[in-house]
Amino acid sequence: MTKQFLCLFLAFIAVQTMEGQARGNKLGYIDMEYILQNVPDYTEAKIQLEQKAQKWKLEIDTKKIEISKLKEALKAEKALLTKELIDERETEISFLENENLEYQQKRFGANGDLILQKSVLVKPIQDQVFTAVQDIAERLKYDFIFDKASDLTMLFAAKRFDISEQVLRILNRTEKREQLTKKQQKEAEARELKEDALDSNPALADRQKLLEEKKAAREKVLEDRKLLQEQKKKEFDDKRKQIQDDREAKKNGTVSANVAKEGSTATQTGVDTTKEAADQARQKQADARAKLLEDRKKVFEDRKKALEERRQKILEDREALKKAKQEKLKENTNNN
Repeated sequence: MTKQFLCLFLAFIAVQTMEGQARGNKLGYIDMEYILQNVPDYTEAKIQLEQKAQKWKLEIDTKKIEISKLKEALKAEKALLTKELIDERETEISFLENENLEYQQKRFGANGDLILQKSVLVKPIQDQVFTAVQDIAERLKYDFIFDKASDLTMLFAAKRFDISEQVLRILNRTEKREQLTKKQQKEAEARELKEDALDSNPALADRQKLLEEKKAAREKVLEDRKLLQEQKKKEFDDKRKQIQDDREAKKNGTVSANVAKEGSTATQTGVDTTKEAADQARQKQADARAKLLEDRKKVFEDRKKALEERRQKILEDREALKKAKQEKLKENTNNN
């Protein structure tokens, strides 16, 4: 009886484990270096720290040059100096070298000022990033989130699992909220909810991106149409001005056949230019529509492929679970 109970308990554990594997773990990663480079406070403080490091390096190099000059002087005068003076100068040079080496270790050593100040600079931002990652993991149900810039070896990481931009948005929200009025805070919260909804729903994000591209294409077409209208209006105004000038010249009796011919040529050129601009505008509209259709087709195909892969994975997991149950049932039957 005890043996049967133990077998049933192990079978239950195995089924639960396989169901967890069938569900799959949700993974994500961040790029700490990318995040730090896009935090204004960190960038400014890093520049100041690099300026300090350059100053320290200059001091060390200057001291090395002075020591090198002392060595050269001793080498040149060594034949004229007594042993006591030579020992005294060598002792002084050795002291200066040790002093410079100690200063170099103090500034650039493993526990030097540069490393310590870098840690002090990064620590507050790392704490904010950690808090933001926890918030994203709890809200979007992530099981694991890694740091791409850490010692963890990542041979490949798909861009769709990168949540660095989401972390940056949270950091920027925290900084901006302190400077907003109540009304602006409400508007910001509404935008944040919309952004969070897009983060949690990739299909919705793809749809939003497609709508934005469609809007941008439409605005481009309208802008080209507006430019074409302005060009036509300018050509019409130029043509009307030319006609008025020709009439004035005829009244004054100063117009010539060459002037009339030049006016006719200019008019024809204006017509050709207008036609060419219209053709270009129509071609741009056609290209924009073709690109929009191509992008929409690509998004649809990607979504279809993802759904098919997911369906196939579910079927495989169900089949594996079914086989495991059958094997376990068979094993229990044999044991009985």
